[in-house]
Amino acid sequence: MNGPPPSAFPTFGAAKGDQADALTIIGLTVAYRSRGREREVLQDVTLRVQRGEAYGLVGESGCGKSTAALAVLRYLPRNGRVKAGRIAIAGRDVASLDADALRGMRANAVSMVYQDPGRALNPSLTIARQVSEAFEVTGASADEALSRTAEMLRRVRIASPERVMESYPHQLSGGMQQRVVIAMALACNPELLILDEPTTGLDATVEAEVLDLIAQLRAELGTAVLFISHNLAVIGRMCDRVGVLYAGKLVEEGATADVFAKPRHPYTVGLLRCLPREGRGKETGRLDTIPGSLPLPGSIAQGCIFAPRCKLADERCLKDAPPPYRVASAHGGQMARCHYHERAETLPRSADDAPMPMTDGGHRPLALSARNLSKTFRVGDEDVRAVQDVSLDLVQGETLGLVGESGSGKTTLAKLLLGLVSPDKGASLELDGATLPERVTRRSEEQVKSLQIVFQNPDSALNRAHSVRRLIARSLSKLAALRGEAKEERLHTLTEAVRLPERYLGARTRQLSGGLKQRVAIARAFAGDPRVVVCDEPTSALDVSVQAAILNLLADLQRERRVSYVFISHDLHVVRYLSDRIAVLYLGRIMEIGRAAAVFDGPQHPYTEALLSSVPSIDGTHAKRIRLSGELPSAANPPSGCVFHTRCPRKIGEICETETPPCRDAGDGHAIHCHIPVDELRALQRQAS
Repeated sequence: MNGPPPSAFPTFGAAKGDQADALTIIGLTVAYRSRGREREVLQDVTLRVQRGEAYGLVGESGCGKSTAALAVLRYLPRNGRVKAGRIAIAGRDVASLDADALRGMRANAVSMVYQDPGRALNPSLTIARQVSEAFEVTGASADEALSRTAEMLRRVRIASPERVMESYPHQLSGGMQQRVVIAMALACNPELLILDEPTTGLDATVEAEVLDLIAQLRAELGTAVLFISHNLAVIGRMCDRVGVLYAGKLVEEGATADVFAKPRHPYTVGLLRCLPREGRGKETGRLDTIPGSLPLPGSIAQGCIFAPRCKLADERCLKDAPPPYRVASAHGGQMARCHYHERAETLPRSADDAPMPMTDGGHRPLALSARNLSKTFRVGDEDVRAVQDVSLDLVQGETLGLVGESGSGKTTLAKLLLGLVSPDKGASLELDGATLPERVTRRSEEQVKSLQIVFQNPDSALNRAHSVRRLIARSLSKLAALRGEAKEERLHTLTEAVRLPERYLGARTRQLSGGLKQRVAIARAFAGDPRVVVCDEPTSALDVSVQAAILNLLADLQRERRVSYVFISHDLHVVRYLSDRIAVLYLGRIMEIGRAAAVFDGPQHPYTEALLSSVPSIDGTHAKRIRLSGELPSAANPPSGCVFHTRCPRKIGEICETETPPCRDAGDGHAIHCHIPVDELRALQRQAS
């Protein structure tokens, strides 16, 4: 590392013994300079995080959450500056620190865990080198640092630290990478731990493990936590207090239980209503959405910044900026910047929140059929069976949700359906009753346009150099063979269908928000009137308001065009909302498949039961957490008998280790692959709840 040796760092944290808050932010205003003018992205933000407290910061993308974290670390980009305000960590004014003291603060008092652990770790260095370096910075010798590295990796629940220490980041799962990053962040026993979207992209069980780990370490070490997330359920589970940011202003703050139970700002009310609720599906109605979009920084000079999107707003709101109203609440004081905070919960729902028509009860033709799909990859000297003997049917206008941990085979199965990889011998595919060639290169133009995909990350799927118009028009030319006026007319019809305003047609994708980019990706997928669309984590990187709009859009398009979806997601609430049926995969095998309500309500395969118990709920109530022991086994050497037996909390004996479980009929097309009879599963799960 560059800079002075660790011994030269001034000791930061002299205030550890006093009662100073772990973090104090008073009147913080941050501006970025862009195109010759300054735009304020944070305005007069004041908050405190007490010692040992977990404070959640929520709001839509672009509200200033990450900017606040970077300002705390004095790590703003070159075009950013703190215009006003004060930041103190453990009583020390961050702005007053010289270079050495600032380096000491970062080494000893505050640590940050970023959203993407893969980008936070150096791919060319072993885990041992990277974690031990964090200890060396605090003054440990090389040998002591290695010893403490192994100890810290055990502390973050890595079962074989010696093996992991010899590994490189790409050899670890996402959950394992995140635990390594947390280990590095905790090396200095920091006063303050900043977590910026630490669980985005993690599956339900790994997310639960990471959250359990953070809670445990916080209890053991007394570390204060600033938790930034767009996942409100995670904030509800992890944080004592929460602050809601909107367009750079803190519009509501209070105990998390109070804010989520009785929000006093219309923006908070809107965010909470966007969430898919437990037991609710698309057939019960549309998700509520927040109309409009975030204003440009500094574009609202007077009045309430939320007024243009608020259905409670009147002339007073447009003229006078609301002060911070403070009221008593069940768990302490609550603050809201709203003139009408006492009736915020009366905010009218979205105008288009009409119940969607129920799915017709008549016979619907089969859109896609797959039989005996398997896929084996050759990796080094090993055969890795990513998908094993999967058979499924998808009827017209139906959504099949695919769930399971990372590495369970969901994406490989989707690629097999799309023809992007070839299955092993013995498989068969049919589209509309006709044989579908295994490889996309052998499919007809009609078959290619009939099966399309919407990817998780539109930035990777869309060419940043092209305008929105060109991106969609090119798909219309290739998939629909349209030219001239016909193409232009269809382009406008398509953009209207995906609710993409015409003013964005000339824009480049880099100028669009995440939600608008995903609408462009959906428009491209629908250019050829597809019969089946694979949606691979299409909302995982979106905040809750944009997610609700995209889910409504997908449901609308399905109802209007009778398209079928294969929907892959780690968010089980989202899967429950959009899916008619759900298939649960583990090591490439289907463990359970059935109607969404039946799978969620039970009886369930023990693996499904564990997945569902890991999902946090917004009100803090959830099933008793079932912890799975160990890591997902290698697909190159899967366990004998039931492949889940090495981690199963309901294993009944040797039969699980030696015999493949039978497929048990739970009624109405609900199948469970387990040695335990359905009635016994139901009884066991009732006892557990």
